[in-house]
Amino acid sequence: MRKPRTINDILTGSGTRLAALRSQTNDRAAVLAHVCAALPPNLAKTIASAGLGEGRLTLGVVGAAWASRLRYVTETLRKRVGESLGVEIRSVRIRVVPPPQ
Repeated sequence: MRKPRTINDILTGSGTRLAALRSQTNDRAAVLAHVCAALPPNLAKTIASAGLGEGRLTLGVVGAAWASRLRYVTETLRKRVGESLGVEIRSVRIRVVPPPQ
């Protein structure tokens, strides 16, 4: 029987799945920072999550009304975030999500 590992050992370990998850979380945090920097402050505070994959920027917004307002600036947002990240963003997807806890 293997000796049980502590939570701290698991979180600070170098397991491949945990490392991949940590990397994905860091990437999404960087995308979120670029998105918030490209938006006016009142709109930026409504963005709960952001991710980039296969040329699509996916945004999680904390309300339907804010999602509707965000749709008016998607083209500008697509260009600004693409330039700041140095990638081509072909589309923007907006999802309404629960507010972060």
